[in-house]
Amino acid sequence: MGIMIAPVRKAVFPAAGLGTRFLPATKAMPKEMLPLVDKPLIQYGIEEAKASGIHNIVIVTGRGKTAIEDHFDVSFELEHLLESRGKLDTLAAVRAISDMIDVAYVRQKEALGLGHAVLRAKDLAGAEPFAVVLSDDVIDAAEPCLRQLLRVYEYYGASVLALMELVSPTARDTARMKAAVMPERAAGTTT
Repeated sequence: MGIMIAPVRKAVFPAAGLGTRFLPATKAMPKEMLPLVDKPLIQYGIEEAKASGIHNIVIVTGRGKTAIEDHFDVSFELEHLLESRGKLDTLAAVRAISDMIDVAYVRQKEALGLGHAVLRAKDLAGAEPFAVVLSDDVIDAAEPCLRQLLRVYEYYGASVLALMELVSPTARDTARMKAAVMPERAAGTTT
């Protein structure tokens, strides 16, 4: 009899950082709300999670990030205005955003890094496996990247990371890649 692999039903979106890599654009706007064509970056990540079968989302926010919460909330005034003006297609698009997922928020009071942000979601994620999605990494793929990672998780029953090979890595990107690989080495596996 095989081991039962617990399904991934939740995704954590760390969104509490200061967005310093995108300054000055992020001085007054959360990085996650920067538009890519006609949607904010974080919405692409949420849509990817939904397309991958995950409907329970935990967003870790911080000071100055209320626009994220507002974006995924119901906007009665806007919806009423659109309905009264007969803009039913736009109304449907606006309502689809707030109906898309079940979302919970937790605050990271101080920007102490990605690991700390994920740890802030511990109580909402519970003792079950969960995905971590960084909304400033938008990947266009026929099969969503997250779904591909979940397939690998379901096969091996172990943690999975998505890494991207960099043609000309900067010192910052190299440090990020090494940080992603090092925990596996500490666990006794070789790469």
